[in-house]
Amino acid sequence: MKGFKLSTFLLALAAPVAAAVVSIVISSIAVLASHKSPVDVYKSMWQFGTTSASLMQMINTATPYYIAAVAIAITFRAGLFNIGVEGQLRLGAIFGAYFGAMFVLPPVIHVLIIMVIAMTIGGLWASIAGYLKVKRGVSEVISTIMLNSLAGGLSSYLLANYFVDRTTNSNNMSTKTLPASGHIPDLMPLLNKVGIKDQPGGGVYGMFIFAIALGIAFWFVINRTRFGFELRASGSNPIAARVSGVNSRRMTFVALAVSGAVAGLAGLPAVLGDTYAFNMGFRTGIGFSAIAVALLGRNNPVGMAISSLLFGFLEVSSRSLELIDIAPETYVIMQGSILLSSVIAYEVVRRYKITLQSKELAKAVQA
Repeated sequence: MKGFKLSTFLLALAAPVAAAVVSIVISSIAVLASHKSPVDVYKSMWQFGTTSASLMQMINTATPYYIAAVAIAITFRAGLFNIGVEGQLRLGAIFGAYFGAMFVLPPVIHVLIIMVIAMTIGGLWASIAGYLKVKRGVSEVISTIMLNSLAGGLSSYLLANYFVDRTTNSNNMSTKTLPASGHIPDLMPLLNKVGIKDQPGGGVYGMFIFAIALGIAFWFVINRTRFGFELRASGSNPIAARVSGVNSRRMTFVALAVSGAVAGLAGLPAVLGDTYAFNMGFRTGIGFSAIAVALLGRNNPVGMAISSLLFGFLEVSSRSLELIDIAPETYVIMQGSILLSSVIAYEVVRRYKITLQSKELAKAVQA
């Protein structure tokens, strides 16, 4: 029994360790191609990325990644692939910011209303792909990619022609600023109590706490509810799920709609905690990076939290590369190598486990 536990532990450790080693080697080769020392690069990134200000920025960068990754993981568990998170979160953010600036309510209620608006828009937009999948058999991969393009154009059109706040003379088109009741305070008062001083770049988004709560809710729903069981059953074996009474077509539609609703929230951390409006500087690429976060985290709440923080750290610390004359986009190579090596390593370990189990079963049968 002890030997079995040791082998299980070593197998669980093998994939991440192998992935880390391979990704470091690939990243080092890319750095060497720039005629720079990999040691200097990693040292610079570590020193810059571990300052208090950088760590706060890392968390702020990771928060929307994590929320979007949860949205993607919902469809992964249902055997689907929602690539449209980028468009869903963008539309959720612009509609939430625009309508949220129209009224003033008690603080908590106001924020909740904005979230509901963003979730509704994101869910409705994803439901288009769900309808096409269920009624017409259109691949959700194709439809969500096309909907991403439509969402980008639609949001730009709405901002320029209908949602823009024309009372300002700024060249950065923006919706009307949210009233104070629609703001989520940052976490600096709490951080001050544990000895962390105020930083020039601001504090940690208040939605970081919401992201933690979302991860817990995701784990509970997927693993401890009937809905989660039906979702996983539809994803693992739709035919068996139908035989057992699960309406897999309905679950397909619901999974995409719920995923879109959660995705609609991924654009709100900055809107509710930093810019307090949707403008031309709205951060792009969150939905696409979140796909990598979900894959690297194996659709597990804890795993996705670690991978989102890792991607946030790489993005923030890469800003130091310009100081040593290296293109900051080098971190994209690091991200890609981490994802690629992780996927390969986990698959190799998974197949090795199956081989070991087959041998153990064969021995048991022979005995």
